[in-house]
Amino acid sequence: PMGSERMEMRKRQMSTSQETPGAAQAQHSTGNRGSNACCFCWCCCCSCSCLTVRNQDEERARRTSHELQAEGIPNCEESPAPTLEEVNAWAQSFDKLMLTPAGRNAFREFLRTEFSEENMLFWMACEELKQESNKSVIEEKARLIYEDYISILSPKEVSLDSRVREVINRNMLEPSQHTFDDAQLQIYTLMHRDSYPRFMNSAIYKDLLRSLSEKSIEA
Repeated sequence: PMGSERMEMRKRQMSTSQETPGAAQAQHSTGNRGSNACCFCWCCCCSCSCLTVRNQDEERARRTSHELQAEGIPNCEESPAPTLEEVNAWAQSFDKLMLTPAGRNAFREFLRTEFSEENMLFWMACEELKQESNKSVIEEKARLIYEDYISILSPKEVSLDSRVREVINRNMLEPSQHTFDDAQLQIYTLMHRDSYPRFMNSAIYKDLLRSLSEKSIEA
């Protein structure tokens, strides 16, 4: 189960370590303007004409991050404090955990400790996309979701199989509220099978349960 998370971390490390070699080769190629020489992007396995392409990719990644910050993505969803009954219900099924903002917040806090918070962020972004009806807004949000969670250039890339990626690439030709449905289901299943059992045994869940139990007894 830990393999998928380790693979994601390894991808991020490889992407970071490979930035410098690619840039160095690109700078070397720009010195020979009379030839067709170009650099080789290890991160995306394709040729690019010059360093400008890489700079554009980096600028787009920075712009996406700034846009998301400007939208004011909160550290957690607004929700009342969970009751003891609700927290006990989280142990009954993953669906019940994900049904309430308080449950998602607690689970998201746990995912952050495992460096896999992007799974919850992606799932939430897909849920938000489904609520949109304006075509231009849908296209913009779909683009941001793709750049933030699907692109191999993103540090928040989620782990998806090749079949789902192909579906997304086709869907992006004409984005809709359901462009990422297959991917969202795959990530939901991953969180359910991989992270949820560990969350139920985590200090975050046990401490919350104990605290609410003590308050219930005192009352």
